[in-house]
Amino acid sequence: MYVQELEPVAGSLGLSALVAALPLVIVLVLLGGVRMKAHLAGLTGLLAAVLVAWLAYGMPLDQTASSAAQGAVFGLFPILWIVVNALWVYRMTVRTRHFDILRRSFGRLSDDPRIQALVVAFCFGALLEALAGFGAPVAICSVMLVALGFDPVRAAVVSLVANTAPVAFGAMGTPVVTLAQVTGLPLDDVASVVGRQTPLLALVVPLLLVALVDGRRGLRETWVPALACGVAFAVAQFAAANYVSAQLADIGAALLGAGALVAVPHSRRPAAEPVRAAVLTGVRSEELDEEDSGREVVRAYAPYALIVAVFSVAQIPAVKDWLAKATQTYDWPFLDVVDPEGNPAGGNVFSLPVVSTGGTLVLFAGVATAVVLGVHARAAVKEWLATVHELRFATLTVTSVLALAYVMNLSGQAATIGHFVAAAGAGLAFLSPVLGWFGVAVSGSDTSANALFGALQVTAARESGLSPELLAAANSSGGVLGKMISPQNLTIACAAVGLAGREGDLLRKVLPWSLGLLLVMCLIVVGQSTPVLGWMLP
Repeated sequence: MYVQELEPVAGSLGLSALVAALPLVIVLVLLGGVRMKAHLAGLTGLLAAVLVAWLAYGMPLDQTASSAAQGAVFGLFPILWIVVNALWVYRMTVRTRHFDILRRSFGRLSDDPRIQALVVAFCFGALLEALAGFGAPVAICSVMLVALGFDPVRAAVVSLVANTAPVAFGAMGTPVVTLAQVTGLPLDDVASVVGRQTPLLALVVPLLLVALVDGRRGLRETWVPALACGVAFAVAQFAAANYVSAQLADIGAALLGAGALVAVPHSRRPAAEPVRAAVLTGVRSEELDEEDSGREVVRAYAPYALIVAVFSVAQIPAVKDWLAKATQTYDWPFLDVVDPEGNPAGGNVFSLPVVSTGGTLVLFAGVATAVVLGVHARAAVKEWLATVHELRFATLTVTSVLALAYVMNLSGQAATIGHFVAAAGAGLAFLSPVLGWFGVAVSGSDTSANALFGALQVTAARESGLSPELLAAANSSGGVLGKMISPQNLTIACAAVGLAGREGDLLRKVLPWSLGLLLVMCLIVVGQSTPVLGWMLP
């Protein structure tokens, strides 16, 4: 049996926290300062965490290795299992050219570039975030906006800023699923609090996007459809996160937001020529003028409808109970950890929800998609294997970061840092979103930031008397605002629109908005930690 210690270094909490923080500092410096590739930085940080656990905390090497292995396994299943299958669905739509049909369908909804920005970057970007995440929305939406005639810089900035509100529930809820796993909090509890924070961003972001596209004139002339879109998105995300399914939160929000946008008469008014001349400074793609049959347009939308249908059926109580019966629970080998009070650590047991996990449900929807789009079985398997190959470095990154997080959590390193940070007292509520923001800014992933800092936030919350669910959620909600300034996302945006080497230009344009929205989120969390906004929490 391994008993966690809070002060293993010279009996000092401060020195112990300093040593415990070394793996995190190393990862952040390698990513943000040295600009090392994320998977190499993750592996280096994992090695540092193992050495600290073994040498400073006295955790036996076999238990240290076992905890790292459990983190890596969780990274593969269910986390990467979700991402691979979601991206596979997208790749099949590209292969059959139904993605191009979808793009043309969006272009015909309105000729107003401000409305196009909302449809493509905010609504469709949220749908892509729900299905794939990990930079896909920024890359795809940037290219689509350039094809519609947007200046490359403006297209990239709009796509980066739009990729905020849906991030916490992206990749079929991967960030909140990870957060629940590493903190030991129930998924429904964490998702419900996040679902009472990020929808508030959704009210603001569409207004910000029309301002970015066309300044004060854009805000003055299109604030009605922008607000309608934001309200519908926020309501759907709140409702799904709290009462339906965290995995469906972004899909429902994206679809309802787009529906509200199309329903507003302002959205269908032709744009004045001065607006188009001022905004559309690029070259419009001739492909947008091709005609598509109604049947093909329906097939283009079908994959997303199928995913919604599969997840909705899975939430029916009888079906949900039947799927849950397939969950396997194991005593994880070579792991016997108790906390300083003698309570067994949650990592001693490992659950494997083979059928009920989001990745398997997306796989079912993917098989149905292949049938609807007419993708031959051999071609579908080839696309799935190509997806796995495409994500090979992301796989290394996710597994190494989660292995690092599990070593830090089970050895007691996260608990030490949490007890030390708890000294911030009431200020902890304000700093909590900042920590998530910093983690995503450096790692480029809300999932990674939740894995790194989730347990730390919960420990600090319990020590300071704050709600663990609130600070855990704040880590994810604050993290979404770091996405637009992460080096990975900036590089993806530049590469997508032909601005290689101009990441610094984009950073200067989006940083003020990232910091401004972060301040808003910090104030929301502070309010929710007091009676002022405490009524918002479940």
